[in-house]
Amino acid sequence: MKLDTRNTYAARMLKVLNHIQRNLDEPLNLETMAGLAHFSVSHFHRVFKGMLGETIMDHLRRIRLERAYARLAQTRETVTDIGLAAGYDSTEAFSRVFRKTFGLSPTECRKQGWTKLYPEAPSGVHYSPGEIVEFVLNETGEAVMNVRIEILPEIRIASVRQTGPYMESAERAWGMLCGWAGPKGLFSPTTMMIGISHDDPQATPPEEIRYDAAISLESDIAVEPPLALGSLPGGEYAIFTHQGPYAGLEETYKTIMSQWVPTCEREFRDTPWFEIYRNDPTTTPPAQIITDIHIPLK
Repeated sequence: MKLDTRNTYAARMLKVLNHIQRNLDEPLNLETMAGLAHFSVSHFHRVFKGMLGETIMDHLRRIRLERAYARLAQTRETVTDIGLAAGYDSTEAFSRVFRKTFGLSPTECRKQGWTKLYPEAPSGVHYSPGEIVEFVLNETGEAVMNVRIEILPEIRIASVRQTGPYMESAERAWGMLCGWAGPKGLFSPTTMMIGISHDDPQATPPEEIRYDAAISLESDIAVEPPLALGSLPGGEYAIFTHQGPYAGLEETYKTIMSQWVPTCEREFRDTPWFEIYRNDPTTTPPAQIITDIHIPLK
């Protein structure tokens, strides 16, 4: 598939993906979705599966389940109502599929809180309350990463900065931060684990790379050096989800910088890019580790 054709097909599929995510509670009509992509129904099926790596119905079921996961972790809606909204006629059926998909029951999900442990998807397209504005294609025309826009509130943080080679400084910073925050009971299901890299490893000497390990705060607290209090500004962010070991983050950043940034029509704010680590790497299989990369937009 030629580059121009891939880009045209990607733009068409974006309309379909956003239509799905905005209308999850409505019956989704195949003819309508095919029309949005300017394909016949039969051609739409083939192109969708070829680009997204799953059928349209498998995609719809997965996105509804992921929304159910988010609602269980973030709201007080009943399990029954969430299951019905996901398309299941009984709590038993919903719970059975939910456990098979996420490896835990709806009740366990609610107790655990928001870790965004979504099942791996070939396209990287997952449920999001924000708008999917682009997805990146590989050389064969398959979607491998999606970009979405979300408006975030200001995030108050406590952080520790360390300097040196990225992996070493990150390990030291997290060790210091967790050693301080743990005994104070600052970790909860809603606490965000945040990494802020201030320097490009490709352009900065390893010994000068600055990395901040940070956690979100829900209340005021006193700190002493090397701890610092601060905030990440609210506003619009482009968000990319990296699934897999942290060692692969550099390759994801390369993809962002080489394939998305040169064609992006938005301007960037002069504030830090940051990462939110959605699950615990000590208890999560490496292939299921989720990292959301946040790029601030004007």
